[in-house]
Amino acid sequence: MLQRLRQHGSGFAAQGIHQLIVIGLIAHTCIEATVRYAAELGYDVTVVRDATADYSDEMMHAALDINMPNYASALVTTKEIVGSISSL
Repeated sequence: MLQRLRQHGSGFAAQGIHQLIVIGLIAHTCIEATVRYAAELGYDVTVVRDATADYSDEMMHAALDINMPNYASALVTTKEIVGSISSL
């Protein structure tokens, strides 16, 4: 995702994409960097807490509870995001 954001920058917005839902591995580096960069580009970023992982509970806590709330518009569960998408 981060590579695509770097390549396309605000090009996603030109396609009508304004919100990103982020999941993945290594929350304290890969996910956090993607969320921060997307937020800096002006995207509304939602992180799915239980669809991310890291090497330790401590790293997950640092990423999801301390750092990402500064950048992500929302931190939700899989059940919440599926319910939100299903209601569209």
